[in-house]
Amino acid sequence: MAKELKTNAARLLSQAKIEYRLVSYPVDEAHLDAVHVAESIGEDPDRVFKTLVLRGSRCGMIVCVIPAPCELDLKKVARVVGDKKVEMLAVRDLLGATGYIRGGCSPIGMKKALPTYIDSTASLHSTIYVSAGVRGMQLEVAPADLIAFTRATTADLTI
Repeated sequence: MAKELKTNAARLLSQAKIEYRLVSYPVDEAHLDAVHVAESIGEDPDRVFKTLVLRGSRCGMIVCVIPAPCELDLKKVARVVGDKKVEMLAVRDLLGATGYIRGGCSPIGMKKALPTYIDSTASLHSTIYVSAGVRGMQLEVAPADLIAFTRATTADLTI
């Protein structure tokens, strides 16, 4: 029997005794967006969440986790984190800051634990999907478990 490929994020959830399911999908380098990932795994895009890394003028780097079809509202995020302004981290800085690449950024297991904010709509679902830390693999996990594990704050983060 072949050994199941586990990502660092999956190993961390296993160590914490958190239930999850790994779901693989074919990677399309031309379409790394989360809506395409949802289509690839046959799930409702509202249950597939993308992980975005931002930098605030005062708060430093933060992580926002929002539904695939949604757009992040930078003004709302700035208010939530108590900062004047936040902006997306440049893709070229993502690997060095998080240990993850675009299309494979997970809110679990970053190089350094960053303040994490998960869109409040996550709680509408029994499970949601987030990147498992590599392109081509998603983690299905209960939102409450993800929130507790990442010590996240829930908030309205989208336009």
